[in-house]
Amino acid sequence: MRVGDYACIDLDREARTGVPEVVLAEGKTLPQLVGIARAMVGKKGRAIVTRASPEALDALSRLPFSKRKHPDAGMMVLWAPGFKAGRTGGTVGVLSAGTSDYRVAEEARLIAEELGCRVVVAHDVGVAGVHRLVEALGRMRRSKVDVYVACAGREGALPTLLAGMVDVPVIGVPVSTGYGIAGRGRSALYAMLQSCSPLVVVNIDAGFVAGAVAARIAHGRRGR
Repeated sequence: MRVGDYACIDLDREARTGVPEVVLAEGKTLPQLVGIARAMVGKKGRAIVTRASPEALDALSRLPFSKRKHPDAGMMVLWAPGFKAGRTGGTVGVLSAGTSDYRVAEEARLIAEELGCRVVVAHDVGVAGVHRLVEALGRMRRSKVDVYVACAGREGALPTLLAGMVDVPVIGVPVSTGYGIAGRGRSALYAMLQSCSPLVVVNIDAGFVAGAVAARIAHGRRGR
């Protein structure tokens, strides 16, 4: 579906892939972003917006729809009256190594929830104080988590450690926190790719990708 002369919305993506088209706010003008979000809610009943600035969130907030706003994650979900997202029964565990990784972990959480999963979250449980991870994992095991998303900057050790402790898939998300010789997420990315524990790694700061893939894994596990 065309929106003005600047966008062509893929209305059938969810039916094809199980993941709806999600609106990346970065690089769009406010009128373009608002126009796309309004059109998506009108046609599909929901618009999910990621990587939105405070100004973009403010502009979207003025639309006459129900909303879920998460400024820290730069996200907003808008719904038409009566829209209800289906629930799959799948459960995703989302962990952040440090508070600096919170925004990416929350992006993954919101996406997995919007794709029908229950999400169990544990923030600031990195390897610098590994005893924190033990308590979090106990809670997540009791919740019967189907897949984990582990977000970490600096040296990115959390996903590797986690993948050696659990019996379900782990998705590592390198985060662009950290500084020095290979900062801005590069050290974390390299470390996760070199992991001796089997895990899947997405791109730097790719919370949306991790959340969407985790939801699909959780759906598949519960469908067995």
